[in-house]
Amino acid sequence: MKLTDGIHYLSQDMGGHVHAFLLDDGNGITLIDSLYDNDGKMILDEITAMGRQPSDLKNIIATHAHRSHIGGMAALKKLTNARVYAHEWEIEIIEGKRKATKVSLWPKAPLAAYKLQFGLAIGFDGHVPCTVDQSLKDADHVGPLTIVSTPGHTPGCLSFYWPAKKALFVGDVVVTWPRVEAGWAGLTRDMKQNVQSVGKLSDFGDVEIVGVGQGEPIPAGGIEVLKKLREQKA
Repeated sequence: MKLTDGIHYLSQDMGGHVHAFLLDDGNGITLIDSLYDNDGKMILDEITAMGRQPSDLKNIIATHAHRSHIGGMAALKKLTNARVYAHEWEIEIIEGKRKATKVSLWPKAPLAAYKLQFGLAIGFDGHVPCTVDQSLKDADHVGPLTIVSTPGHTPGCLSFYWPAKKALFVGDVVVTWPRVEAGWAGLTRDMKQNVQSVGKLSDFGDVEIVGVGQGEPIPAGGIEVLKKLREQKA
């Protein structure tokens, strides 16, 4: 689905209304996250609908290494030869060398997301391991994006800023399903740190679009939403 020129997104109920984003800057396509399914088919179909070829996918970036965000990564890398990027802390999880960090089994709001919390609590993973080509840190660049380190949900959570589009892609640092908030308490490893990351993102003063990992993107006025979340948590 087209959000604006150069930005398409896909959604999947499996994995908690998870979203992935395809960014076309004219030099190739950069994918942020790869949905829950292991086959990558939905993403390949969207690339075709954009009038592009699978080989146009040049970069695949993980916001963090939870199954709903990295499910199709291995298949897409194999089919397109795209380079895969992630924060250093997340790489061993993506490559299948370490399990994702468990969370508490005790239910926390929103209960609509408890199925995901339960899966992490019992150590369920199930993604196909994928080799990561390069680690990323704050202020690095991939395609049209500037990398923003935003730990909290996991220690290696990354967000991405596309200045030309006044867009931020924030993974699960902010969610809009089932309501807008600064992350899900039951799946966030360090909520205090996550709120600090929301504050960091709210300093990007010209942002209109905010693409989140769980829930619908915010198409306009995104910076005001981030500022309100920062103030509420403060």
